[in-house]
Amino acid sequence: MSSQPQLRVTQVRSAIGTKPKHRGTLRALGLRGVGKSHTLPDRPEIRGMLARVPHLVRVEEVSTHEQVSTPEQVGESHASS
Repeated sequence: MSSQPQLRVTQVRSAIGTKPKHRGTLRALGLRGVGKSHTLPDRPEIRGMLARVPHLVRVEEVSTHEQVSTPEQVGESHASS
């Protein structure tokens, strides 16, 4: 994993009734429903997208030492047991 800072973005409110641009921004961030999280690189373009939907998401900075499990890692742990 690179040493680039990461952000864990969690959708906390529904996109129902929001503007189409807000729904598109959530999809571009990889969020598909309330409670879903996605880890993204901390870059200006990601921060700009987050600035459009602050009322719908929660953002946490992920330390580089914290282990982030990817779907591939989760699948491997289940397959080996």
